[in-house]
Amino acid sequence: MIWEAVQQRALTQPNSLAFIDADGAYSYAELVEKTQSVAQSLSQYAGQVMGLYAGNSISWLLVDFACQINEIVLVPLPVFFSNQQLVHAIETAGVDVLIHSDNDRLCDLVDCLNGSPLTAGLISSSLAKPTDTQKPKQTAKITFTSGSTGQPKGVCLSNQQQFNVADAIQQSLHLTAGKHLSVLPFSTLLENTAGAYVTLLNGGCVVALPSEKLGFNGSSQFDIAVFFEVLAEQQPVSLIILAELLMAIVHKVEMGWKLPTSIEMIAIGGSKVPSRLLEQADALGLPVFEGYGLSECGSVVSLNTPGQRLIGSVGKPLKHVAVQINNDEVLVSGNSFLGYVNESTSWGQRLVETGDLGYVDEHGFLYINGRKKNLLISSFARNISPEWVESSVLSDPNINQCVIFGDQRPYCIALVWTQNKQFKKADIDASLSVANQILPDYAKVKAWIRLPVPLSYGAGTLTANGKPMRINIAQQYAEQINTLYMEHQE
Repeated sequence: MIWEAVQQRALTQPNSLAFIDADGAYSYAELVEKTQSVAQSLSQYAGQVMGLYAGNSISWLLVDFACQINEIVLVPLPVFFSNQQLVHAIETAGVDVLIHSDNDRLCDLVDCLNGSPLTAGLISSSLAKPTDTQKPKQTAKITFTSGSTGQPKGVCLSNQQQFNVADAIQQSLHLTAGKHLSVLPFSTLLENTAGAYVTLLNGGCVVALPSEKLGFNGSSQFDIAVFFEVLAEQQPVSLIILAELLMAIVHKVEMGWKLPTSIEMIAIGGSKVPSRLLEQADALGLPVFEGYGLSECGSVVSLNTPGQRLIGSVGKPLKHVAVQINNDEVLVSGNSFLGYVNESTSWGQRLVETGDLGYVDEHGFLYINGRKKNLLISSFARNISPEWVESSVLSDPNINQCVIFGDQRPYCIALVWTQNKQFKKADIDASLSVANQILPDYAKVKAWIRLPVPLSYGAGTLTANGKPMRINIAQQYAEQINTLYMEHQE
C-alpha cells in the first residue's frame, strides 16, 4: 500500500525531501511523523466517511494517509465544484465529517457542527444530519468527477486499487527520483495517484503550491509568466498538465524560452490532445507523453513512456490492466472499481465498459477516437465521432477551441474560438479547408461560427478537465446553430 511504502522510505532515507509546499519543506521522516499525529487526531472517526475540501498542501496528503491508517472513507471535494455539485457529493457519499478551512463556503451549504482545529489551518466539522448511504466493502476513497452531463457519480475505490495504478506507472517510467510539480488539484484522482503517489513510491519529492502561486487566478485565465518562474525555480522531473497549458508551453519555447533540463516527463491527458500539438512539442524536444484513464479503473489505464511512445496513441496499457475492443468500444479489466455509491447493481463488476471508442494497433498501442455517447448520426445515417473532427480542426494552433455538431443533420458545423484576434474569417476558412482534406466527405465541416467568448468551466461549457459540455453548449448556442444550418442549406 502507499502508506506502507512511505513508511519504508522513511526508514531507508529519512532525511530525503518528500514534500514542499508554501509553508516549507519536509523529509520522509517528518512526513511520517506528521501523518501519525493527524491520524491520532482523526482516530475518533474510524469507520466513518470524511469529506476533504482543501487546496494542494502537505495537509491534504496528511489527511489522505491518516484516513488510510484509520480505515476512514475519504471523499475528496474539488474546490472547483459548484455549490450544487459539492452538496450532491457530500449527500451522495454520506459524509459524516468535513475537513476544511474555517473561512470557506462549505458550512454555508450544509449543516455543520462546531469545528475543531486539526492541522495547518484545517478544521474538522461533524455534520448534524449525515445521509445514510450504501457503498461496497473495502471502499477507501469515493471520487467524484464533473461529468459532461448530469450529476457526477461517486466512484468507490479500495486502497489496493489505488496502489495498483501508482505501482504500475512507477515501474513503467523509470524516472529520476526528483521533484514532481503538482499542477492539478490533489482532489483529482489523476494528480492524487499518478502525481503524489507515484512520486513517493519512486522516492522523490512532491511540490504542491497553492494555485495562485502557480499563476492560476481562479478563472479560466492564468499568468503564464508566474508558472514558468515556478518551473525554473523548482526544476521538476515531472508534471501532469492539460492541453491548454501545453499550448502555452509550446508557444513559449517557440519564442526562445528554455524548458528546464531536469524535466523528463510532461504527462498530458483529460481531453483528446491534437496530434499536431504533440508533433510541435516533439519537434521542440519537449518530453510530452499522452495517456488515458478513467476513475472507474482507478485513473491511468495506458500511457506513452520514454521507452515506448507513439504520437497519436494514448500509449500501451499498463501491466495491471487488460484492454479489449468490442464493437469499437474500449473495455478494461484487471483493476475495476468496486462500484458506484448507492448503486448496488454496479458492484463487483470485473469489466469496465468505458464508453470510449477506440482500437489497439498491431504493436499494442491504444487509440481513443471519442465517446460512444457523443456519436453523431447524420441525416444520411453516417456515424461521426465529433472528437475525431475536432482533433483535425484543432491541429491548427491558432484555433484554441472547437465543438462539432451534426446529429440528424446533413453535414457538420463547428463552433470555434481563437484567442488570436488577427486570425480573421478568411484565415479560419483556410484552416478548416486544411482540416477537411483529411476527413471523408460525410465528416467535413461545411459551416462555422466564431464563439463570442471562450468555453469555460465557470460558464458551464467545459468540464474541469477541459472536455466540452455538449448539451450545455447546444442549449446556449441553439439559435446560432439553427441559423447556421438555415444559411447553408445544401
